[in-house]
Amino acid sequence: LITCHPMGGNSSSTWFHHDEWLDFNMLQSGHSAHDLPNYKMITHDYTLQPTRPCLDGEPRYEDHPVDWKTDKGWFNDFDVRQAAYWGLFAGGFGTTYGCHNIWQMMAPGRGPISAARHNWYDTLDLPGAWDMLHVRALLESRPFFARRPDASLLASPQPQEPGAYLIATRGDDYAMVYSPYGESFTLHMGKISGEQVKAWWFDPRTGTAQEIGVMENQGNKDFDPPHDPHRGNDWILVLDD
Repeated sequence: LITCHPMGGNSSSTWFHHDEWLDFNMLQSGHSAHDLPNYKMITHDYTLQPTRPCLDGEPRYEDHPVDWKTDKGWFNDFDVRQAAYWGLFAGGFGTTYGCHNIWQMMAPGRGPISAARHNWYDTLDLPGAWDMLHVRALLESRPFFARRPDASLLASPQPQEPGAYLIATRGDDYAMVYSPYGESFTLHMGKISGEQVKAWWFDPRTGTAQEIGVMENQGNKDFDPPHDPHRGNDWILVLDD
């Protein structure tokens, strides 16, 4: 498989989308800000013709200084989850996890690049790395190749906070909605098969799911994720025929 890894804020599609050698598009949403809307870049590449697979090959890395400036803070496990689910639910076929200390193999005797603050072997088990296991387990638990983005599932307006942006994806007999801040939302039902659906809340921090119940698959329905809304209280609603 051949693609091109571009500089930050760019995609291989800018230059090579129509080249026969390109097998899939890779973009780098990068490390310049909290809540960087990588779903917009994925949506752009996903809808290009001819159709090619696409993914965010370099979203924000865990323990990377925001915009390379330590006074802006550091990306944490929520930041990498948010980028992963946004990119995947927008149509990406995969995602990349990165840790700032590990890519440069930060260790005693080596000067830090871009303010790396820990040795690589001390950050192998950051929570965001483990969260990527749950990303994969969730998406592979349902028919993978039937999945596509579908914003028409959402009946309620988007939250005012950019980082709380709701994003939906579905197959023929299942649907998933990511709420980064745990904001409540309303769905148009009947977008997947079945007269009834079973609903679950999937916890992206633990990989566990709690059943909400069985409901009619028609009309509009409200969903309220566990706990009070705040940054980092992200949840995925799962609906099954």
